[in-house]
Amino acid sequence: MYNKEQVRANVPHDLVASINGTDTGPLTGLTFMVKDLFEVKGHKTGNGSPDFLKHNKESTKTAPIIQKLLDSGASLTGMTICDEFFYSLTGINAHYGSPLNVRATGRMAGGSSSGSAASVAASLCDFSIGSDTGGSVRIPAAFCGLFGIRPTHGEIELTGATAMAPSFDTPGWFAREVDLLEKIGDVLLPDLEEDISKTKLHIATDAFNQATDEVKVELFSVCERLEDKMPFNKSIIINNDDYLKWREAFRIIQAYEIKSTTLKWVKAYQPNLGPGIKERFEMADKINEEEYQNAEKIRQSVCNRMDEILGENSFFLIPTAPVIAPLISTPANELETFRQNTMALTCISGLTGVPQITMPVSEYSGCPIGLSIIGKRQTDKMLLKLASEITRKL
Repeated sequence: MYNKEQVRANVPHDLVASINGTDTGPLTGLTFMVKDLFEVKGHKTGNGSPDFLKHNKESTKTAPIIQKLLDSGASLTGMTICDEFFYSLTGINAHYGSPLNVRATGRMAGGSSSGSAASVAASLCDFSIGSDTGGSVRIPAAFCGLFGIRPTHGEIELTGATAMAPSFDTPGWFAREVDLLEKIGDVLLPDLEEDISKTKLHIATDAFNQATDEVKVELFSVCERLEDKMPFNKSIIINNDDYLKWREAFRIIQAYEIKSTTLKWVKAYQPNLGPGIKERFEMADKINEEEYQNAEKIRQSVCNRMDEILGENSFFLIPTAPVIAPLISTPANELETFRQNTMALTCISGLTGVPQITMPVSEYSGCPIGLSIIGKRQTDKMLLKLASEITRKL
């Protein structure tokens, strides 16, 4: 058993006391923690920045998504560390450190929802809430051996959460068991179609080719085990290896939107930014209107391509991350390469707003590997059912 001090997943300005949920509800008796960007009444949100925390005031209200969980019976027991202003995928905060990844010793928990993932992996709570703009739930879930979901963009209200890039931002949640991931979905998601009897699964072979040989071999092996147990269809090519073009469009749009959200505060208050974060904000400040408009055209073409691929009852599989969790000691230049390669995969859901679930399906050298299912918009509950079915089959 681990404790909070060992896992280092919670912010120094953690809740003074737990907030109990209702006595009756579908989540009664369960505990959860929340990423340091959601408002909780009486608590100061820090956004992963001690300087932001210093200038911020206590919240006068609780974010609707958090209140909904409390009203459903779950008790909030802590606030978790994230990357500074959420502008990273490593989970390493220059001010607060790196949460312990209990599933891969000495390796990153992944970010930016690192503390939320680490707390669930270490069984400090039953589930946790993070946010996902460029992979910030999906990547830490994969690295920490958890189930994680990025729902359809706009499907769950994000009032009371700090905005980063609003056309990409979504909440998301982590759980150790797929049944609990689905149970939380029943609370948070609209009541839509769940019938998976006519589902067709496709393997996006070009997406698998973005992964390292070790990850690719493990995931192909998992898919082979599933092929005679699930309704597999033909393999597909998503974009004829235009991943770098898609990733670059995502980077530019994200940076352009940041200019009107977190960058405004950074320029006004000049906080002490950690390495990597500082440089990304400087890059974002230089993005111009023409670059943004060109990137938006690419985004539209990606959306059109998703509409072609994701027909009725069609879903496809991709590696969640192209690598296993990097070592915390990895040099900064290699971490930037990791970030770029990873976002080549995570940008698919980001650019299109479609839902994605990652499942812990294998390991390599003791490190978890995640496999993702992607479906068309508003198939979130079907994805949850599929994840549950695939997990049982495996």
